[in-house]
Amino acid sequence: MPEEEVPVLIVGGSLVGLTTAMLLGHHGVASLSVERHAGTAIHPRAGHFQLRAMELLRQLGLENRVREKSLETYSPTGGIVAVESLAGRELATYVKELNEGVEGFSNTVRVFINQDVLEPILREKATELGANVVYRTEVTELVEDADGVTATLEDLETHRTRQVRAQYVVAADGNRSPTRQRLNIAMEGYGELSRSITIYFKADCAPLLKDRNQGVLYVHNPKLRGFFRLDRTGKTGFLVINSVGEDVTKPEAINVSDGLTDERVHDFLTTAIGTDEIPAEVLHVAHWRAEANVAARMQAGRIFLAGDAAHVVPPNGGYGGNTGVQDARNLAWKLAAVVKHEAGPELLDTYDEERRPLCRLTVDQAYTRYATRVVPERGTADAKPFVDDLTMEIGLVMRSRAVIADGSIPAGADHIPPAELRGQPGTRAPHVALGPDRSTLDLFGRELVLLSADNATNLPVRAHTIDAPGFTDAYGITERGAALVRPDGIVAWRSPGHFDAAELDGALATILAKH
Repeated sequence: MPEEEVPVLIVGGSLVGLTTAMLLGHHGVASLSVERHAGTAIHPRAGHFQLRAMELLRQLGLENRVREKSLETYSPTGGIVAVESLAGRELATYVKELNEGVEGFSNTVRVFINQDVLEPILREKATELGANVVYRTEVTELVEDADGVTATLEDLETHRTRQVRAQYVVAADGNRSPTRQRLNIAMEGYGELSRSITIYFKADCAPLLKDRNQGVLYVHNPKLRGFFRLDRTGKTGFLVINSVGEDVTKPEAINVSDGLTDERVHDFLTTAIGTDEIPAEVLHVAHWRAEANVAARMQAGRIFLAGDAAHVVPPNGGYGGNTGVQDARNLAWKLAAVVKHEAGPELLDTYDEERRPLCRLTVDQAYTRYATRVVPERGTADAKPFVDDLTMEIGLVMRSRAVIADGSIPAGADHIPPAELRGQPGTRAPHVALGPDRSTLDLFGRELVLLSADNATNLPVRAHTIDAPGFTDAYGITERGAALVRPDGIVAWRSPGHFDAAELDGALATILAKH
């Protein structure tokens, strides 16, 4: 017999696994998260967190802490530019300032924060909410049957094994996901883009930065292509290198990793800094493969793929961690609703329906940014048209039975410019200010809620009467209309002109797969 039973087993205890555990706890569902490494991330990765991720952290009471931690390391106004080297000319500006153009669309802001700083905050919150997170433990087998999944876990220190019985499994076990491989789920997309490296180092580069608005600094010169992330002191950070040599069309140009020597690492770092007069100490070199791929499916029965296990992108655009967080946000409330018998199990089928097309779009956009910003000489013919960052963050469209469309979105559209968002079903519910530091976005997160300008009573969901300028216009309804918003902040249904309880009951039955 299994030694332990748990509603949800999470394979992986990094950013996406911890977010999933935290959200399940927020919804009152226990989970066990197992991670093969000894603890949370030890290197700064996934440093750009977008509006939707920050809105989620705000709902969980973590926004202020995360922003404070961000300020310890990075400037809140960092931009994205291209330079010859830190000592050289500025070549291009991709983003003038991290939060340029977001005012009025959200009650929070984008931040730069390193994954090694963020993950302990998420772990603390997850355990506070009832999650169990264990390290140096690996899942060696998953056996599914009609009622659940039996997992065999191995303690990597003692090599003892035990079995755990779970109703559902979330695989957030990284881009080489053993779970995905066991399920024989293929990856589709652009394949391997480069064999890259990340050099973590210390060097006093502050005099070279001058008044440069430092956030992400792409480096383009005849010897290498990549980008810097430096902390606000300019004395420590990392350098990613994607290609080397003047002719980036050669196959060896994108194979930075193989045959690397310490001398070559120091030469790369000196070249990117632009002078040998600044002493540099290399702390660590990470070898990794840049890819742009998405899983052929994100669900196999009771097992779900999330994060890098489901989609892998190059770091250009900051989509990796953010997309995984949105996987967790979409899946956690659905798992909780099914586990607590508040929804039918068919609701879980909507995870793949909603997320995979948007993950494919994200992979395309990350590839477009890689192809045009890093190695345009290798060709950009297969790059999709550029979709702006704000649209990618808050303008995406979801389609499934958990969204009752009303014909307000053009057929086939997977994104809408934020200025055109009016609470259309399948889109992120708009931000409307309700007072000082209070927003409609603060009403979401735990349950389905109904928003209207009319005082509605005796309804099967929590209802909020909104008396705020611009509310009805923002949600595309009249004074007697209403909008139903899911826990993940997506508008599930709306009745623009007038609604009654029976209509709402029917919508809830459809959305929650209640027969």
